[in-house]
Amino acid sequence: MWLKRSAGLNTGYGQRLWPVFALLTAVVVLPTAGVLWFMNQAMQNEQFAVRQRLMEAYRAQLQSAAGRVRSEWSKKLARITEEQKRARAPEAFAELVRAGVLYSAHFYEKGNLKYPDPAALPDVTAEPGTALWLEARRLEYEKNDPRSAGEVYRRIIIQSSGDRESALAFLAQARCLNKSGRPQQAVELLLRTFGGDRYLKTTDPQGRLIHPNALLFALELMKEPSHPLFRKNAALLAGRLNDYRAPVLPSGQRRFLMQRLQGLWPECPSFPTQAAEEMAAAYKSESADRLRQGQLQPGSLKDVWAYQTQDKSLVALFKKDQLLEFMRAAVEADGSIPGIRFSVLAPGISRPAFLAEDIGDTLPSWRLALDLDEPDPFESATNQKITAYVWTGILMTVGIVFLSILIAVYLRRQVRLTRLKNDLIANVSHELKTPLASMRLLVDTLRDGHCQDSQLLQEYLQMISKENARLSSLIEEFLTFSRMERNKAKFDKSVLRTDEIVHAAMEAIGERLQAPGCHLDLDLAPQLPGVVGDRDALVTVLVNLLDNALKYSGDEKNIRLRGFASDGRVCLEVQDNGIGFPRGAAKKIFDRFYQVDRTLSRRTGGCGLGLSIVKFIVDAHDGSITAKSQPGKGSTFTVQLPAA
Repeated sequence: MWLKRSAGLNTGYGQRLWPVFALLTAVVVLPTAGVLWFMNQAMQNEQFAVRQRLMEAYRAQLQSAAGRVRSEWSKKLARITEEQKRARAPEAFAELVRAGVLYSAHFYEKGNLKYPDPAALPDVTAEPGTALWLEARRLEYEKNDPRSAGEVYRRIIIQSSGDRESALAFLAQARCLNKSGRPQQAVELLLRTFGGDRYLKTTDPQGRLIHPNALLFALELMKEPSHPLFRKNAALLAGRLNDYRAPVLPSGQRRFLMQRLQGLWPECPSFPTQAAEEMAAAYKSESADRLRQGQLQPGSLKDVWAYQTQDKSLVALFKKDQLLEFMRAAVEADGSIPGIRFSVLAPGISRPAFLAEDIGDTLPSWRLALDLDEPDPFESATNQKITAYVWTGILMTVGIVFLSILIAVYLRRQVRLTRLKNDLIANVSHELKTPLASMRLLVDTLRDGHCQDSQLLQEYLQMISKENARLSSLIEEFLTFSRMERNKAKFDKSVLRTDEIVHAAMEAIGERLQAPGCHLDLDLAPQLPGVVGDRDALVTVLVNLLDNALKYSGDEKNIRLRGFASDGRVCLEVQDNGIGFPRGAAKKIFDRFYQVDRTLSRRTGGCGLGLSIVKFIVDAHDGSITAKSQPGKGSTFTVQLPAA
């Protein structure tokens, strides 16, 4: 009956309170949402207005920067056209590359690639095909007789009628000297023969200059840069590779010699045009037919852009990084503007920017973006308004939330007090009713004279005494609980001996510890420190713990009471072999009116206040209490108090 009545009370509270909390939530949420919405709209309007003013103020700056880029690009194209008209293609190529005007280029004449010159056909032989040449090659390659082959090459030199044949024969003779184990003589022959100006313009049947090849052959025969003649001739060859004047080295031969010389000579100076030569060779010349004249467009190589002149006589090649650096320099030509940052956006790159502008028709899809580094003067006023909006909204929201919290706390407190009062009334009514009913029944029996046996009379009187003691204990617990609720519990603290508290608690339990089947094991450490506290209150703590151990243990009661010191604290531990409780109940058993098993509590007596009173007293003495238990394996309660 008590459980039904309690459940009904709790349900009633929930039914009456949830509309209040729902209304309170609505009171908080709706005004807060409205304030935030108005704040958001106001800030968006202010930001939009500021953005419009900023765009009008800075658009002229962006257009001016884009104009500078177009102007510098026009100057670059004019320089390319001027150099193309002034010099021959190889010289113009070298001059434009060294000046950084472009990265590489293709020069055309009547639709045909003029520089870099096309590679020689693979079926063109490098040496003549006369009878003596055939005989010399047969001795050198088939018979593997370089000495005899060298003699034939010497006869060819004597009988030759032109520089080409004699130069090729000298190279072949030097080759045979090296094969026959005389590399030093081969070096001397090459330097003596090609050290003058006679063969500077001589080419082989593929159009390659023989003189640079001879110098490279001599360096290869020297092998090491430590050779006394190596540095001089290596520097001579490097100078020749950097020279784009007539006679012009074919681009393929120039690239090969550059790479080979760098491999032979670790200290070889860099060639300013080498990367340009490599790009020109890698770029597909046929793609020029697909280019639109007068516009910068993507080339056939990755991150390479091409510009073809209107007359299709030149395709200028630029690396993407080079173009970006050029455009940045053009933008910053008049100095940087505080608070503004320009950036160049290549085609295919899209990102949000404050303002963006197309650079020009000759640079299609290239854009110039403007972003703000620092707050604009127009923005300060807007920030002030936005700040006012924000703080107004924050204060209103905080005020609403604060008032709502106060109301919620008040309601929660009232609900808690109401529930505690109802629980107290229900518990008091039930707990007092049981002993009073028992005593009334026993008294009525005695008064009516139905008990004539003296032994039975004695038993009835003992039962009345027991119920009276139980009633007194319940009343004392309720009074203690009432003082706890009012926080008016007063403690008369003094220095106490711990063993006296323990023995006083055992005396209070009295004969219950001497009952059949009950065994108490007392274990007090020697020299146990004292504590500072109220004697009666601390005795009550141990009495309640021992009482629980007796009530919730079976017929065989094994109770152990220990006292020991640990880390400057006095520990009193009560251990039993009772029914125990689950782990989830360990934190709840100290709550008021909490009972793990109400059915068992009805049999043993009690209303769930004992452990809450224990915790209240221990906390008031700056101590702590812990509980460990397993169902069916007993419980252990440990009280820790500061040592005196």
